[in-house]
Order: sequence, then structure tokens, then C-alpha cells
Amino acid sequence: MRSRSLLLGVSVFAVVLATTPSAWAQAQPSPAASHVQSAERADALLARMTKDEKLQLIHGYFPPLAERTPGAPVEDMIPSAGHIPGIPRLGIPDIRESDASLGVANQVEQRKGDVATALPASLATAASFDPEIAYAGGAMIGAEARAKTFNALLAGGVNLTRDPWAGRNFEYLGEDPLLAGVLAGEHIRGVQSNAVASTIKHFAFNSQETGRMIMDARLDEAALRESDLLAFQIAIERGDPASVMCAYNKVNGDWSCENDFLLNQVLKRDWGYEGWVMSDWGAVHSTVKAAMAGLDQASGQELDKALYFDAPFREALEAGQIPQARLDDMVRRFLTGLIGAGVLDAPVVTEPQDIDYAAHAEVAQRAAEAGIVLLKNEGGVLPLATNARTIALIGGHADVGVLSGGGSSQVRSVGGAPVEVPLTSGAAASFARYTYHASSPLNAIRALAPQATVSFAAGDDLEAARAAAAAADVVVVFATKWSTEAVDSENLDLAAEQNALIAAAAQANPRTVVVLETGGPVLMPWIDRVPAVIQAWYPGQRGGEAIARILFGQVNPSGRLPITFPAAADQPPRPVPPGLDLLKAADSAAADAAANPGAPPAPGMQDFAVDYVEGADVGYRWYERQRLKPLFPFGHGLSYTSFAYDKLAVSNDDGLSVSVDVTNTGRVAGVDVPQLYVRPAGGERPRRLAGWSRLSLQPGETRRVTIKAEPRIIADYDTSLPGWRIEAGEYAVAIAHDAGDPGLTGRTTISGTTTRP
Repeated sequence: MRSRSLLLGVSVFAVVLATTPSAWAQAQPSPAASHVQSAERADALLARMTKDEKLQLIHGYFPPLAERTPGAPVEDMIPSAGHIPGIPRLGIPDIRESDASLGVANQVEQRKGDVATALPASLATAASFDPEIAYAGGAMIGAEARAKTFNALLAGGVNLTRDPWAGRNFEYLGEDPLLAGVLAGEHIRGVQSNAVASTIKHFAFNSQETGRMIMDARLDEAALRESDLLAFQIAIERGDPASVMCAYNKVNGDWSCENDFLLNQVLKRDWGYEGWVMSDWGAVHSTVKAAMAGLDQASGQELDKALYFDAPFREALEAGQIPQARLDDMVRRFLTGLIGAGVLDAPVVTEPQDIDYAAHAEVAQRAAEAGIVLLKNEGGVLPLATNARTIALIGGHADVGVLSGGGSSQVRSVGGAPVEVPLTSGAAASFARYTYHASSPLNAIRALAPQATVSFAAGDDLEAARAAAAAADVVVVFATKWSTEAVDSENLDLAAEQNALIAAAAQANPRTVVVLETGGPVLMPWIDRVPAVIQAWYPGQRGGEAIARILFGQVNPSGRLPITFPAAADQPPRPVPPGLDLLKAADSAAADAAANPGAPPAPGMQDFAVDYVEGADVGYRWYERQRLKPLFPFGHGLSYTSFAYDKLAVSNDDGLSVSVDVTNTGRVAGVDVPQLYVRPAGGERPRRLAGWSRLSLQPGETRRVTIKAEPRIIADYDTSLPGWRIEAGEYAVAIAHDAGDPGLTGRTTISGTTTRP
């Protein structure tokens, strides 16, 4: 499959793979040759198909509800996200789809006893700033999918974080289009190295969960191209996903899955994408309009209001409302995606295979360790001394495990779930559970400090927690905030009385460390009372071990924030989810109607629009534009050593690149992530992350690194061209530790250029 690269170029980093690709991947021809072969083979298969066979491939079943559909091949399905019957006579296998971003999902244990390796939250992968980590995670998930007989994964989440309270932030890769695009592309590439098709999702602009099925996300084209769409574009160029999944929401007035601008004009025309567009489950609203706007396949059709791409599509085809050429294009794209990913050449076996879960757990642990961010460390409290006599752990179920995010990405991990609470109401109740992975920080810390007395207090009794803190040499408070698909957080506060718990522990013991297990930023009213804070995200099935190794310095923290942490709730563009008031009103009306059986049914939540006032200035760019100082900026992350930059040099010989000496000025080895920010020297445009490097240095070691800027980050999108325009003039560059750091600066003059979209 081919996705046409821009003339500006797409390669930002030279990635050395940490995981060896599968034998199938190693045997493949060059990308250019593979693209041509995929298209030719798809055309040859298409020519041999009957009309009924073509129509069979443009809609997929949702196995838990498929028995509702007459003629559905239920006996061939396994409990999973989706199923598309194959055509055996042509060598086209059944397509078995699983949710996938953080592992092979089995949310509410549809497949009894089936476990999988759980990666940490995607925000942790993003915090690593490491393409190798992203690739290795994808390769691991793809390998497990094959072993479990799946050949398509609904992976590759890349929606930008525009709001810190969004329920699915933990599934995505942060607020920066370059960082998110690069790491999503590598994750997809890792999945497909196993001859398993991957999606990229949710196209596009699916920025919140409140009213996600009815909201209209509004943003002008230039701003959309420079932010959310650019993240998708970079990821598609790097990862070459077999399929693009369109989103639930509307974009500028049209549903994402029947949006001609997004699907036909941007994705297929401008980007030259040749794979297929599948819908999200329940995201189809029409037959003719959706098909003609670029939707190629209705997924999980039983969740739509009608089987739009089943009998209604056949009727529209026969009536001439949909041309035969459009049906052929839909099928050709489906086949091209499958062939390009290797699904037809390396079919999965029909029986589950053995999995090396121990080796895969190491992949998850490395990702967690690389993504944990040391936010604060005053007075050298961390790393913990191995000779500490008494250590008190408080809260967060740290005695039994680590928190996991909920929804379609939920993995039933190896080792089981020591805490699992079903939801009794709400939009996520049918497919989400409040779940912990069985990786006990308490046990891991005891293993690293065998001479210490390590105690645990649940944290539900403030006086008991205060007493435990006062009696210890050092205190570690584990604080959590659960988030899930289908529900946004109403605020950025830690749940329950955890702020009071932290304050009580810190009052009793000045050597109090806070470990945050959250799906995004939280407010920290206690930040000035504690010397050390660690952001562990949802750290996956080896999270307890990863946290312990960071605390004790066996791993020097190297994570950097992929998302800005606000200092106050009113700093982000939208302090609360738009539509939340409408949702509460609808829920209240529904409750009243249920309590009065004779009353008419309550109206549902009304459609609403969200105008994104920040435009392309997402996250850290918004803070700079508004002159706001966040609690912790994008890119922030401390280490147990320190790094200095010197001898900056700028080159424009082959695009903008910046070279700098990076020196480890501390006493222990560590990893640094120098970040390249660029902006026009004049004007008010906020600076943008244009590239980065990640390097490990021994104490006193200096290494010179060169970071090549992504040209589209320097450019603006000009709809009058249409395309990208780099204005001629002087630009300011900085190599900085984070978005709020002035850094080591320089200036350069760039010639003006334009290029196609």
C-alpha cells in the first residue's frame, strides 16, 4: 500500500529497531515495489469476484450481536470486536478484528480465561519520546494477536490532546502533532511487522467523549491541517496502516464517516492513501452519502441504526445511486490494505498458539520505565536509599497492583485483576470495568529493599495514614484517577479525598513522595508541601516493578511530558467538557421518565457544536500564546543527573537542522531528550516542536547531536495554494529541555518555499 510522501520530506529520525521484525516482514520487497504489487494483486482478485462477493466485504459484523442479523456466519466468529467473512476460493481469509492500542483487548472477558500482555498507557509511550519503544510495543501486540488468531487490530490512536480532562487521553499520544505522528507511525509499523493489519484512528478530531456521537467539532482548514490532521499524515507516512478508522463526531458539519473533505479530499486525494476507510462501531449514518463521501466499510454494523452497507447498499447500487466503480474502489482498497500488511501472504492459523508472556512483559516494563516522568525532586529525596529502615506506602491499592484505564483498550492482563469493579450505569457500563493489573508496588519495593520494613496503609483513614507516615523514614503516597472511553472527567481533581491524604502524609513526614497513576494531568494543590512527585500514568502489567526501579534509582527517569499540566482548571481553553450540562439534563430527564412509567419518553441529548478557539495552537502553544505559566510544561522531565547544552550551530544545506553538544554534568549515567523548537523571529506565532533526539550519556560524557527539523512544522498551511508555505525570513531556533525553557538559542534565515498538501 502506498501513501504519497510530501515533497518536503517525512523522515525526522533514524530509528534503530529494538525488536526484530517478523520473518514475513524481513522477506518483503522494497516499499515502492510492494505498493505496486499490492495494487496489481488487488486488481487481479477484484476481476475474479462476483457482485455478491464484493458486497460481502464492505460491511463487518459485531460478533456479540451478530445473531440479530439474518444469515450472519455466527459459527465462524470468536467473541471479539469485529468479523468480515472471507472468500476462501480466492485466498481471502476471514478478518478477525480486536481492539488493540495497549494490548489484545478482552474488556469484559468475552473470551473466558484469555489474557494478554498489557502495555502502559499510550501517554507513557509518548513520554518516552522514543520511536523504538513505540515500535516494540506494536510488534509485541501484533505477535500476540497472531497467536490468538486475529489478523486485524484496531490500534494506532493518534487524536491530539486538546483538553486535559478528555476520557481517552491515556489511549493517545499527547498534544504535539510531530511527537504523536512519529510514535503512532512506529507503533503501527510494529503491529504490521507480524502480517497483521492495523488501523489508525479516530479520523478525525475526536477530542472528547462527552456527546461524542452527536457533537460537531469546528475548526478552520488551515488550523486543522497544521494540528490534528498533520499528526495523522505523519503517522500514515511512517506506519502505512492498512486501514483508517473514521470517528463518531462531526467535523465542520458532516459526520466523520461521511465527510467528503476528510475522506476523499484530504486522505485519498492529497495524501494518496490507498488502503481502506472503515467506520468506528456505530458511526455510520447513511448509505449513499457515506459511500460517495469515501467510507469503504461499515464496521460492527449491528451497532448502527440500520445495516447501511448491507441490503440498503445493494438496493442503491442496483438503482444507480452508487456507481459500480465506487463499489469496486471500496473492495480494491480493502484488498490493497490487507495485501500490503501481509495478511493474505501469511494467514493466521486457526488455533491459538503459545506466547512467550515473560519476554513480552519485559517489553511492557521497558515502556513503563522509559515513560515514567520525574516531575519534582527537591533535596535529593529520590532515588530512595536502599538502607532506609522504614518505608510507608499509602493509598492507590499499591499493595496489590496498578491502575488501568477503561474502555475498548482495556486488557485482561497476565496475572489477573486483583481489583475489578463493574460499572452499574453510564455510557461505559457495557464495556468498561474499574480494573487493576496484578503488579504490586509493595512487593516490588520490598524486593529492592530487603533490609527495610515496608508497610502499607490503604489511605481510607486519614489518622491511620498520618500515623504511618510519621513513623517512617520515607513515605510514598500512591494517588490515582481513573478514566475511560465514553466518559470525560468533570474536573482535574484527584478522586475522593486523595488531596487531603497527601497533605496529611506530607504534614506528618517531610520526606513524602507522591506517585501519580492517572490518565492525564491532575491539579496538585499540595505540590509545595511534597519534595518529590512521579507521574507513572497507567503503567501496565509490570508497572509496580517499573515504579520501584525508578524510586530506587535502578532506572534513571527519562520520561518527558507529552502533555501540559495546568496550574489551574481555568488555564486550558475549555475548563469543563462542552456539552456536559446537556448530558446532565438528558440524564436527569431520562431518570424522571423511568420513575414515571406513564410519562412520555424523555428527549435525548441534543446535538451541539464546539468551536476550538485555540486553532492549531494546541497544548503548550496555547499556553505561550495566552502567556500562561503551567504547573509543568510539555517536554518537562527531571533526571537523577543533569545535562547541559553548548556550541549550537544551524545549517540550511538540506533543510533546517541544528547541532548541539550535550553533556552529562552529573554523577550517574542518564538519558536526555534535547528538543528543537522553531518559530518566526518576528510576529506572535508560538514556537513549535520541530524535532528531538534521545541519547544516553555516561557521567561527564559529551556527544554532539544533530536534529533535523520537520519542514511542515516550520510551515503554515495556505489554503489558497493549496499546500504548505514556509515564509522567507529569519527564524528563531532553540534547543531546550522543555517547552517552557528558553534553552540555547540561535537564528537563521530560511528561503521561502511552497509544496503540495
